[in-house]
Amino acid sequence: KSGQARTNAWRYVPQAENFVVAASSLGSPNHPDWWLNLLADPNATVHIGNKAFPVVAREAEGGERAELWNTFVDKMAEYDEYQAQTSRRIPVVVLERQ
Repeated sequence: KSGQARTNAWRYVPQAENFVVAASSLGSPNHPDWWLNLLADPNATVHIGNKAFPVVAREAEGGERAELWNTFVDKMAEYDEYQAQTSRRIPVVVLERQ
């Protein structure tokens, strides 16, 4: 919201050239600040090792969300537990490389 650059460590699932992350906040009732920041400005940079990738964030919806959520949970089962702990639907965020 402030426009200041922030750094967050995320667990992600690769999707072709993109990255998929979940705005779980460990099952908190509130969305994480980083997701609110991406809603305000979806442009970001992903750093993996010594490489940087400009991305644009978007929330997956419908069948795409269901498929990506299942892929995410298959790799990191604790995310199903996070969803069970909160009444909000955890956003699945696709970080599309530019």
